[in-house]
Amino acid sequence: MRGAGSAPYRPYAVRFMDPEHLPYVVREHLRLFPDGFFARLGPWFLAAYTRTYLTSPHALAFIAVVKQQPVGYLVGVTDPALHRRHLLRRHGGALLIRALGGLAVRPGLLVHFLRTRAPRYYRKLMRRQQPGPATPATPQTSRDPGAVLAHIAVDESARSLGIGADLIERFAAASAIAGCARVSLVTVEGPGGAGPYYERRGWRCEGGSSTPEGRRLLTFERVLDTPSWPPGRTGRETGDPPLG
Repeated sequence: MRGAGSAPYRPYAVRFMDPEHLPYVVREHLRLFPDGFFARLGPWFLAAYTRTYLTSPHALAFIAVVKQQPVGYLVGVTDPALHRRHLLRRHGGALLIRALGGLAVRPGLLVHFLRTRAPRYYRKLMRRQQPGPATPATPQTSRDPGAVLAHIAVDESARSLGIGADLIERFAAASAIAGCARVSLVTVEGPGGAGPYYERRGWRCEGGSSTPEGRRLLTFERVLDTPSWPPGRTGRETGDPPLG
């Protein structure tokens, strides 16, 4: 019999993701987010890219399991700039090889890349290489730093258990402990997107954008509370997002 002060029973467990969970995460990512550019590069690239969340000190990766079987996951970063630097320095060469391999066996995707993404990447590279006048360092504002929830997914069979809400709250709590003042995410605009789910739970829409392929996206943001661990569960936190 459970005591008055004991934690509520949950038919699932949430833990930090291990390399052994990567096949499940990649499979689910390809199934649920097949239109993403990284997904279209194939499972070989996507597995290597997802692994960067496990090696970066500026990233978090959670897995949810029921009876030792994975049923959901979340990946995100607590400092996008430092995580990107880690990715390029430690994994950049391997990711480039896998990306080129994915493009080589997908001629249509290669043409698409050259038309939509290559010019943008080239402009960014040229801006970084061009010397400019030295500027004094600017102090951090109240909006810095901010965490980014990259992807969250829960199996259809487990969505009534509140796993998605639990994953989000754990990521938010860990991000607050890491010093983040806010957390943001991007979801698809319109039908199939998770915008209404996040709005009902206090997230604020910060505007829209478009991918190079023309897909409309919405950015949502949430101000983080005082750090606490483990996060508490309230009625506001129940329910799972459609996708994210």
